[in-house]
Order: sequence, then C-alpha cells, then structure tokens
Amino acid sequence: QVQLVESGGGLVQPGGSLRLSCAASELTLDAVTIGWFRQAPGKEREGVSCITSSDSSTRYANSVKGRFTISEDNAKHTLYLQMNSLKPEDTAVYYCAADFPPFYCIHTVPDSKFDLEFGSWGQGTQVTVSS
Repeated sequence: QVQLVESGGGLVQPGGSLRLSCAASELTLDAVTIGWFRQAPGKEREGVSCITSSDSSTRYANSVKGRFTISEDNAKHTLYLQMNSLKPEDTAVYYCAADFPPFYCIHTVPDSKFDLEFGSWGQGTQVTVSS
C-alpha cells in the first residue's frame, strides 16, 4: 500500500500562495486516481482537485477553480497542489489521497467512507489563511 506524506502547509495572508506536496514513501505512486481533499472544523471532508496519472486529466472543485493547480511528478513520486489567491475560506486541513472513486474528486466524503473507499490517505497538513 502506498504511504503518503504531505508538506507545505502553514499560515498565509489572504491573497497569498502556498504549494503543497505529497510524497509517496517506500512505494511508487501508481494509483489511477490521486488528489487533494480538505476538511474544515465542523464540516465534512471535501474534494479539492484530482488528477488521473495515465492521461494527466484533472478536476477541480468550483470553489478553487482558477486559483489552484494540481500536478504530479511521476519520476519523483510526488503530487503537488499550487494554491494561489488564497481566501480565508480555504482554511482547512489538506489531505492527499490515492486510489478512490473519481466521484469524490469534487464531492464531500462522509467519515464512514475514509477507509472503505480510499486506498491511501496522508496525515494532513494545516493551511490557515488569515490576516
């Protein structure tokens, strides 16, 4: 099973940028569907962006479209999320994930589905957007 480790989170001001990284440890990231999710306090985890490794096709939640860019480096076994023009509502814990139904790329994920339908999750990295 692929082990995922996120990094790059932190505190930024509104309008600022961050780049998140998700490194696959020990194993090659060969999952067909990989992506980023986020969860704010009191809310369900939601899909932010996904990418299909085979053809590099991407999906974005409407709330981040035009501001976030997902990419991957297969040689480095790393997934990235470039976040620009950050807003306070982007504040959340961001998770990378692999091997899951593409439906969740732009939909919420009930807590009961975390382990049942997702092959791998990272531990999460906090992103806080505040002045």
